[in-house]
Amino acid sequence: MNYDHVLLPSGVARTSSEVDDYLTAQQGLPQTEAVAAMAAVIEERNAALPEEDSFLADDAEVGGKATGSVLHVACPYDAIGHVRALLFEVGTPRGYALYDPQLAWLIDPADRAEVTVTHGGAGEFPYLTETLVHQWVPELAGTGPYLIAERAPQHYIQTFRTAPGEFAVEYRDGGPDRHYALTLTEPRDVAAIIWAWARGDQASVQARTWERVDF
Repeated sequence: MNYDHVLLPSGVARTSSEVDDYLTAQQGLPQTEAVAAMAAVIEERNAALPEEDSFLADDAEVGGKATGSVLHVACPYDAIGHVRALLFEVGTPRGYALYDPQLAWLIDPADRAEVTVTHGGAGEFPYLTETLVHQWVPELAGTGPYLIAERAPQHYIQTFRTAPGEFAVEYRDGGPDRHYALTLTEPRDVAAIIWAWARGDQASVQARTWERVDF
């Protein structure tokens, strides 16, 4: 079984249903120059590896179908993280969003905050958006119910879902001596604080009552 990713232009869809409509409308259209260029990079990177290290699905035809301004990439499950990172690398500078149909996640670079994000259930992402953080936080569950946004070493904010109705939130502002924490119960409040921190809105972050954590 393969894992699918789809690159599509930023701003053409906001919901999964709108993505489906856009993909349907692009079927059979001539491939755009941007899609052809991205497909070429992906195929070149894959061809440079030994066959046993291929990160594309055996039946994948990257760039081989007429799909207009959409690029479909299928990969084995053990290559998800590598392929996702590569798609961000080739897609984000060209103004492309990444859609994950398995999770119904649309990761659009418009209005993004340039922070590195670690999602406990899905790995790393190169940026954060307000839409994503409000989608991700309420869904945190399972064996990795945490989310971390990092701007630089020793500068990060994180949350961990400690119980069905409780989130531990912490941020560090330069080192262990500047590490603060609080507990919240509403996912929307957790998401709002993380987004405020990610976009540098210190006033909104400091409006909460934080306790310094001693290590």
